[in-house]
Amino acid sequence: MILTCRTAINGSSFAITRSSQMKVAIIGQGAIGSFVRGKLAQLDITEVGQIVRSGKDDANAVPPMVSELAALPEKPDLVIDCGGHTALAEFGPLALEAGFDVLTVSLGALADTDLEARLAVAAKAGNARLHLASGAIGALDALRSAVSGDLDAVVYTGRKPPQGWVGSPAETVLKLDTLTEATVHFEGTAREAALRYPKNANVAAAVALSGIGFDRTRVKLIADPHVDKNVHQISAQGEFGSLTFEISGAGLPENPKSSALAAMSVVAALREMQKAVGF
Repeated sequence: MILTCRTAINGSSFAITRSSQMKVAIIGQGAIGSFVRGKLAQLDITEVGQIVRSGKDDANAVPPMVSELAALPEKPDLVIDCGGHTALAEFGPLALEAGFDVLTVSLGALADTDLEARLAVAAKAGNARLHLASGAIGALDALRSAVSGDLDAVVYTGRKPPQGWVGSPAETVLKLDTLTEATVHFEGTAREAALRYPKNANVAAAVALSGIGFDRTRVKLIADPHVDKNVHQISAQGEFGSLTFEISGAGLPENPKSSALAAMSVVAALREMQKAVGF
């Protein structure tokens, strides 16, 4: 069974086995993974292993770096994916099938229906669950409530400085280094955005999963030379009324392209899991 953003965090939502201390294995050595690692001691959580690509194994590292789950020195209560869409596709199904719950911030990867199906099959086979961190956005609780009635429209607008879109398809339609005014470079569905912008559309995916889905959620992506942070906006209308939410998010010092709030949302999810299962 896959837990989506629609599922409330409560004691019945987690399949983690109680022990004296929570043990995790973390996928990814980038800025988000480093941030999460830096918070584990405060949470009294032990990292039993770092999951890395084949060829980067290092049994002498602390904790050891392994490219196969079977090589972990201890069984983790949870595998945390901080490695992005490719990492979730490579290790997510394997971890779930092995019976490990997985927490990911790579929500945009679920726009790939083949990967979503693989994760679902693996979770069922391993009696495990996929938990989704909220990432770099808020107001998802309101969307989860609003979808219980008629939720007519949800629009996510992502606005970043031009350099924030370097390495994305925006470069094929805009001259980012000479841009002088805010310019839209993508309009479409959340599914299209997540598939075309795998490093930039996890927020769009979080909004879609919390509300009316990948194919009904509309997305607009903007390069704006007049902003110096990533600005995320949600607007929604429905039976509940109307909603507008905006957040101007800072990046992590180690990598300004990585959202600080996305990393913090992983830590928040860990806290909730600890409360839910009594670690």
